[in-house]
Amino acid sequence: MPTATSQVVEQLQRAIARIIYGKEEAIQLALVTLLARGHLLIEDVPGVGKTTLAQALAKSFHCSFQRIQFTSDLLPSDVLGVSVYNPETREFEFRPGPVFANVVLADEINRTTPRTQSALLEAMNESQVTVDGRTLPLPNPFLVIATQNPVEHHGTYPLPESQLDRFLMRIKMGYPSPETEREILRRRTGPEDPIASLRAVADVHDVLAMQETVTQVRVDASLHDYALEIVNRTRKTDQLALGVSPRGTLMLQRAAQARAFLEGRDYCLPDDFKHLAVSVFSHRVVASARHATLQKKSESTESVLREIVESVRVPV
Repeated sequence: MPTATSQVVEQLQRAIARIIYGKEEAIQLALVTLLARGHLLIEDVPGVGKTTLAQALAKSFHCSFQRIQFTSDLLPSDVLGVSVYNPETREFEFRPGPVFANVVLADEINRTTPRTQSALLEAMNESQVTVDGRTLPLPNPFLVIATQNPVEHHGTYPLPESQLDRFLMRIKMGYPSPETEREILRRRTGPEDPIASLRAVADVHDVLAMQETVTQVRVDASLHDYALEIVNRTRKTDQLALGVSPRGTLMLQRAAQARAFLEGRDYCLPDDFKHLAVSVFSHRVVASARHATLQKKSESTESVLREIVESVRVPV
């Protein structure tokens, strides 16, 4: 990887780490998602930094950013935009919605109705939207970061499998360690917002160049066999009612290429696939009814996937 590109990557990681303390893994996965041209679902309890991570990532490079607070009364037009009649020109003019941005934060996405959730399907899959019969391209790069609280179910609408499949990864922030939380208390003693002090260290062109470089990262045929073996076992086990789709297999390869890039390599290692498999696959599979009753849905699928990944022989 070129030295200049290495410096941009390091600067991005350091800039976000100054805001999100002690969450290097979550920061790396967020950057992997961005560079792999994917979308990120952050699922965790309130107050652990989900929204802050999204805002820090968006502000770390010069780009357009929009936040959509999803509520039960939100309409698709509130997301996509609406055509308004102009009496002077006697024509309808399209006013773009907040989805027309490089980074879109879909906060508490499971609080809006399925109708509004589905407004993001075309945008996330094809980087375009269709309004009033017109197909409009979205900015490039385009990244959706969605958050949801898996604990509270009152007034929520669970995302269907088709919507979940649009996300490259689902991650969890987790509670900070006592040492990290002590450092947070020490640094944030005033009312100032740490996001306000964050300065961009790259621009859209840098991100586009890195995304293009990621596609050139080499993936050996043995790693294709390794990934396919993991996928096939998710489809055959009786612990899962729904296995990984072909889209999921492609997403794992793209994520592995992005991770290799972040690690400074122009080739993938088995560890790239093994390290990311659970994050890329956990929201794409469905636990069988019997297995799901033993523990929470998300935890059950993750445990099954870990067993499968550990059972597959790593190529040498």
